[in-house]
Amino acid sequence: METKGIYSVYEFTLAVKRILTTGQLNDAWIRGEISNFTNHNSGHRYFTLKDKNSQLQCVMFKWYGRNLRFELEHGMKVLVLGDLDVYEQKGVYQLKVRDIRPDGIGELYKAYEQLKNKLAMEGLFSPDHKKPLIRFPKKIGVATSPTGAVLHDILTVLGRRYPVNILFIPTVVQGDSATESIVSSIRALNKTDADIIILGRGGGSIEDLWAFNEEVVARAIFNSRIPIISAVGHETDFTIADFVADARAPTPSAAAEIAVPDRLELTNHITRLGQRLIGNQRRFVTDRISHLSDLRQKSSIGRLIDIKKALMDANAGKLNAVSPLGTLSRGYGITLKLPGKTLVQSIEDVERSDEVSIIVSDGKIICSVNDKEECKWK
Repeated sequence: METKGIYSVYEFTLAVKRILTTGQLNDAWIRGEISNFTNHNSGHRYFTLKDKNSQLQCVMFKWYGRNLRFELEHGMKVLVLGDLDVYEQKGVYQLKVRDIRPDGIGELYKAYEQLKNKLAMEGLFSPDHKKPLIRFPKKIGVATSPTGAVLHDILTVLGRRYPVNILFIPTVVQGDSATESIVSSIRALNKTDADIIILGRGGGSIEDLWAFNEEVVARAIFNSRIPIISAVGHETDFTIADFVADARAPTPSAAAEIAVPDRLELTNHITRLGQRLIGNQRRFVTDRISHLSDLRQKSSIGRLIDIKKALMDANAGKLNAVSPLGTLSRGYGITLKLPGKTLVQSIEDVERSDEVSIIVSDGKIICSVNDKEECKWK
């Protein structure tokens, strides 16, 4: 029997590999269910992708796994993108997976909850990390699609409430390139002098909003030095971006209202402050006038006291004129007969040898009567 040659097992396996890997089975999307999943400590992920009729061995090397949007679980329905390969050591074909996406709404929600719980455990949603919004911003950065109503709504509200400078960066907010575009816009705005960033898009399904549930977008928002207002979807739609952002608005219009004050309210507030200031000044002036009136009244009392004091001094002078002490101070004396200190008013009140005390201004003089002589002074 003629043969083309004899292969070794390894040679034959390599030949099969060349045939399988050079065909149309590369860069293929395959739908299936995860089973036998192993997350190896090397960082590689091994699993079986199956449906009800067949199964396919898969490997996702760690350098592709770094971009995985969620963690694989047994029974999860997914879409995988990969290239057919042959594992020479075991002689089996396998799919080298480069990307994995949840298949169906249920799996999207599962991936959403996985990432939400992961980031919450890391503290990315904590209020401690929320940056305060500047009350009177000078420039607002806006990252959204250039088409649609979102940009128009934001500009309309800002123009009506509090006109500021707008720095707009066109951003893809849906589709395969949305994640990279959103991250790029956030980083670009962080190189500007914007005071606040509004990240917005209109509502949609979970598939439409999925870019705002990506981990790289969440971390770009968290690492932004400029406060970010997330305005994604409608009131009932919450994305991962909403939880990480420094403030969340239910709509783009509401985000614009949060970003800036209302100039009409500011005008009314300033008017009220002015009225309060005028009222306070009026009360102050009234109090000063009342105080001055009190001072004038006190000055009148002082003048009255001065008048009364002058009158009292005059009366005191009159009293001093007739005061015995006043008489003594002018050189007169008062004579008392001892020992009973009887006032001597006449020569008849004493006899020779009587002792008398003469009171003068600075003391007493004790003496004896040697003689007495009657005189007529009148």
